[in-house]
Amino acid sequence: MSRILILGGTRNLGHVTAVHLLEAGHDVSVLNRGVTPDELAEGIERIRATRGDGSLSGAIGRREFDSVIDLTTYTRADALEAVDTFQGKTGRHVFISSGQVYLVLNAVERPFRESQYSGKVMPAPREGTSDFESWRYGVEKRDAEDVFLDAWTEKEFPVTTLRLPMVASERDHYGRLQGYFARMLDGEPILIPDEIGLPIRHVYVHDVARFIVALCGVDGGLGKAYNVSFGRSKVLSEYLATLGDVVGNAPATLKLPRTELEKNLLLPDCSPFSGTWMSELDASLASNELIPGGFDYTSPEEYLPRIFADYRDRWQSEDKVPATYSQRDRELQVIRSF
Repeated sequence: MSRILILGGTRNLGHVTAVHLLEAGHDVSVLNRGVTPDELAEGIERIRATRGDGSLSGAIGRREFDSVIDLTTYTRADALEAVDTFQGKTGRHVFISSGQVYLVLNAVERPFRESQYSGKVMPAPREGTSDFESWRYGVEKRDAEDVFLDAWTEKEFPVTTLRLPMVASERDHYGRLQGYFARMLDGEPILIPDEIGLPIRHVYVHDVARFIVALCGVDGGLGKAYNVSFGRSKVLSEYLATLGDVVGNAPATLKLPRTELEKNLLLPDCSPFSGTWMSELDASLASNELIPGGFDYTSPEEYLPRIFADYRDRWQSEDKVPATYSQRDRELQVIRSF
């Protein structure tokens, strides 16, 4: 049994990872602000602290952990705080990064591979736009990765970075898949841009959690970054057809120019997977090098029915409206004007 600390652990990936680690027999603690009630077992230790206000180091004190799973580092300052706090107190610091670190590069070939990380970062989009926010997220994740890598090089801080694409999950607080389900069930068209769009390649939340559990049991990978992702892509029309098979209702769509959807402030919520900041990762390095015998990912055809069942059984019974569906009335006004 290992002692594992999760920085985060309340809502989505952290919650699922904590459950998997506990089921694997580990001693699990979660550290967060304690603002959002969690649904974790009582046997999991809760540690309260807020990143960036100086309370993290005091909350950790002299505790030591076999692994720290870091879901709450987003910036260079966060990473510096993590290194200062956990140097000498953990055997592995697993930093959860993002495929966004590739999307901020100029002209990188898809699917993205770890060897492409050192490319040139594109200029910042205009401030105040969604493009700028997505760009900043990717750049700040890169800054954090670079802090951890420097800490490994200079003082052997035991970091392993995992880069994730969009995580498909029953507990997604953005409700991206759940918003598509709601639209298919209401029977009205889904508004999508009149374009092919970027390839869609996600990863199931339980696969990420299983990968982290497996990583806690191996010795390699320190000082390195790895992509974690399912290995096949679909274009949006194929993905929507798969969702239609799951729901049992072939999706109707209305294609409009992206500029029209943006003018009406409907994107990205009307079709989250039509975004221009969707990463597509090649995860073969991690499967071949990090996990003995490779790693078996769950296909969308397997996990989407589980997420839909959860939507029908839990989201709808609790009258939870996906955040991406809250503007549906405005979408319908646009639909009926065409």
